[in-house]
Amino acid sequence: RVSAFVFIFLSLPEYAEFLHCKSKKFTDFDEVRQEIEAETDRVTGTNKGISPVPINLRVYSPHVLNLTLIDLPGITKVPVGDQPQDIEYQIKDMILQFISRESSLILAVTPANMDLANSDALKMAKEVDPQGLRTIGVITKLDLMDEGTDARDVLENKLLPLRRGYIGVVNRSQKDIDGKKDIRAALAAERKFFLSHPAYRHMADRMGTPHLQKVLNQQLTNHIRETLPSLRSKLQSQLLSLEKEVEEYKNFRPDDPTRKTKALLQMVQQFGVDFEKRIEGSGDQVDTLELSGGARINRIFHERFPFELVKMEFDEKDLRREISYAIKNIHGVRTGLFTPDLAFEAIVKKQVVKLKEPCLKCVDLVIQELINTVRQCTSKLGSYPRLREETERIVTTHIREREGKTKDQILLLIDIELSYINTNHEDFIGFANAQQRNTQTNKKRAIPNQVIRRGWLTINNISIMKGGSKEYWFVLTAESLSWYKDEEEKEKKYMLPLDNLKIRDVEKGFMSNKHVFAIFNTEQRNVYKDLRQIELACDSQEDVDSWKASFLRAGVYPEKDQENTFSMDPQLERQVETIRNLVDSYVGIINKSIRDLMPKTIMHLMINNTKDFIHSELLAYLYSSADQNSLMEESADQAQRRDDMLRMYHALKEALNIIGDISTSTVSTPVPPPVDDTWLQTSSGHRSVCPPPQRRSAVLPPGRPPAVRGPTPGPPLIPIPAGGPSSFAAPPIPSRPGPQNIFAANNDPFSAPPQIPSRPARIPPGIPPGVPR
Repeated sequence: RVSAFVFIFLSLPEYAEFLHCKSKKFTDFDEVRQEIEAETDRVTGTNKGISPVPINLRVYSPHVLNLTLIDLPGITKVPVGDQPQDIEYQIKDMILQFISRESSLILAVTPANMDLANSDALKMAKEVDPQGLRTIGVITKLDLMDEGTDARDVLENKLLPLRRGYIGVVNRSQKDIDGKKDIRAALAAERKFFLSHPAYRHMADRMGTPHLQKVLNQQLTNHIRETLPSLRSKLQSQLLSLEKEVEEYKNFRPDDPTRKTKALLQMVQQFGVDFEKRIEGSGDQVDTLELSGGARINRIFHERFPFELVKMEFDEKDLRREISYAIKNIHGVRTGLFTPDLAFEAIVKKQVVKLKEPCLKCVDLVIQELINTVRQCTSKLGSYPRLREETERIVTTHIREREGKTKDQILLLIDIELSYINTNHEDFIGFANAQQRNTQTNKKRAIPNQVIRRGWLTINNISIMKGGSKEYWFVLTAESLSWYKDEEEKEKKYMLPLDNLKIRDVEKGFMSNKHVFAIFNTEQRNVYKDLRQIELACDSQEDVDSWKASFLRAGVYPEKDQENTFSMDPQLERQVETIRNLVDSYVGIINKSIRDLMPKTIMHLMINNTKDFIHSELLAYLYSSADQNSLMEESADQAQRRDDMLRMYHALKEALNIIGDISTSTVSTPVPPPVDDTWLQTSSGHRSVCPPPQRRSAVLPPGRPPAVRGPTPGPPLIPIPAGGPSSFAAPPIPSRPGPQNIFAANNDPFSAPPQIPSRPARIPPGIPPGVPR
């Protein structure tokens, strides 16, 4: 876990606060160190575990920069303790998340006693900043180089040039830290080192921590100035997007009775409009993912219900047996020469009675869709839970009341059909034509070449040797069933004529979640290649029923069992066939009438009645069911959302005011011209096989890289140690006014603004080092 705290101090800060314990102010920085270590151990354990969540520490002092600092860890090559095996890649990803931001400045820190070409910090900075516009190089540990060597060529930007060049610093040694050497004395020693070193004295004014701070201040100033226009545009855009919603909250008074009455009327009116749109259809806010509301009810009326009628109608074996029994029982001991009318009426009435079950089932399906529609519409009332609950209860109760009246009316329609068998109906074939009639001639197909349905289906029973089951795009017309490679319908795989085809059910496979039905030829011919039937699979039973209904429209019906369980004499067989044809004709007339009247009855008695109830009576029921104050009591989530939105709105306005107040007269420096940095390519170079240099901070356990986050909210500087050395990145967010001038530039180490060491090795006495998590 990356620790984040400030180590840029000229003197001790006044106090500090941790994000994880805001209520406590730390003035003793030994306690700060202890709290960092304790929080680290609480999250990651005591065996060098890591976590990407930072420890946030805010430091308040007139002697620190108004910046946010984020110290990122060095790249650990080999995991130790409880660290994961991919520790190197995790840390790299963590670093890239911060330095990839275009608004960040990267301070890439490399020790002088390390081969610069192997610097992980520089290589990673190059990945996200290939033009070098955001990268500043820092060379540390100049005092530890071997005798007779120096980093002059590097610092003069000659050896391995960077666009913004390099700055050298000398920090306190571990001995200085242990001895609590004062940072002012350390800065004086650093100044003396550069002035007295023969390789650096000519550039001493451009070296050291004070100059680094000056450069950072200047670059941050430039960066802020450059990003302010885009930041201002973004804030203005966010503000405009909130204006409409915030307008109703500006003068909001939760307990105002007038507001509650107005809101109640608006909510009920909107609920009625939404319900009607979902039932009748609407051009706005159309659901493109699935059917809903009126579209699902329409499918029940014209696909599901007709299919249920056909399933009930085509039980051929039982029907013929019942007709033969009826004829025999009417004749009694006599052998009848003529076909009896009573047998026809008895069988017709029995078939008509069977209509009750699919009709009542249709009502139940419509009721379920209506209740689902009500729930979808009441979801907009979520701001007022009590109102939503009462609205849903009242409307659902009304639908249930209409259920009984609708079912009674439908049963009445069926009873009316039973009360009188009208053999003079114009569509009835009569006895004269019954004997010559072939049942198939009555099955009219749709218009030739008319496309009835398109969609994906899986052919389920192709053997594995031939590729196994595969999904195709099917097109069903009135004359054929074709399937294609895809929905563009360019590559046709096969076309199957519908003549002599029937449908049968297939049991769902044990290991399959698909629902299957089959198509076969009644003349026992192969349907497709060497298959006697093709099994077609869908994702749901609802899809299967819908496809079956489409096949019915094309004239492909479920199979009939023609097998007789007993033999009939020729005369009786002719009579059974005659009655069968008469029953088929008359039941067809009844079915046609029921299919027409069912949707009309349900629409009139249930759906339209419910719409009228919502528009005219719902409000009165709500007023009588509960107190208005309790009905319009806001949910906690809505109140929180309103508060958050208002807070965000005012924060955006304040941010725009702050940006408007920022002086644009600060002197800026031009971006340095490009340099030849071909030496620094992400794919070139090699990594040192030697272990990275050991940091000089004694409090850092091995394998647990530190990271630092800075003081008050402002432009973050992100130190990024890579393989031991560090680097920084600094997103330029406009800083808040403070007691110090963040744009100050002064080379006097005793009067300059707070300094920025390159790593947490040189920390003033009493200031905790960065303890990694």
